[in-house]
Amino acid sequence: MKPQDPKEPRVNDRIRIPQVRLIGASGEPLGIVNTPEAMRLAREAALDLVEVAAAARPPVCRIMDFSRYKYEQAKKSKEARKHQRSTHLKEIRVRPRIEEHDYHTKLTHLEKFLKRGDKVKLTLVFRGREMAHQEFGKRVLDRFITDLAPTALVERAPIQEGRMIFLTFAPR
Repeated sequence: MKPQDPKEPRVNDRIRIPQVRLIGASGEPLGIVNTPEAMRLAREAALDLVEVAAAARPPVCRIMDFSRYKYEQAKKSKEARKHQRSTHLKEIRVRPRIEEHDYHTKLTHLEKFLKRGDKVKLTLVFRGREMAHQEFGKRVLDRFITDLAPTALVERAPIQEGRMIFLTFAPR
């Protein structure tokens, strides 16, 4: 016998408790039964005895096709994962002396990411003497904030760390 997976319910011979509350194959309750008797009933029906509520006293067991049960559970979890939306953090880097066309290109990329439901981290990078005129960088960031106001919220206000200023947008 291979080791029992703790997430999986106990099946057939792995149920070691003396008595169980039994549910039949069609869902009707059969009452509290001795475990060997429940195993015999499951074998006669050519099905498995599956412990569905181990925490209950006595544990609740059901007569069912365990492989079909596992298949249904896998299908449900796959369906749940399919409808789950994960958000990603995208990063766009700009410079303080950005040209008009480049600005609009970055803006459309930002809008596309936000419409998809992703968060966007806008990073403004200063090089060399640009650090002496940080007001140009602040103007660029303010322009992004005003242009994106209808589609995005500023999640994190502009924060300067060294030669970079970070700003995070979240979709509205």
